[in-house]
Amino acid sequence: MNILISILITFLVVILVIYLTDRLPLDGRTRQIVRAIVVIIGILSLLRYLAVF
Repeated sequence: MNILISILITFLVVILVIYLTDRLPLDGRTRQIVRAIVVIIGILSLLRYLAVF
């Protein structure tokens, strides 16, 4: 149950950060780079919770 809550919180934080970066006045290329970085960090965090790393 604890792993499920951690995964849900990580997913919600990634969605919130992506939403907040969409609100920033950035050009399209920079916004895509920031989204990719956030998604990669989110995936690595989820893999850590699933004990892959």
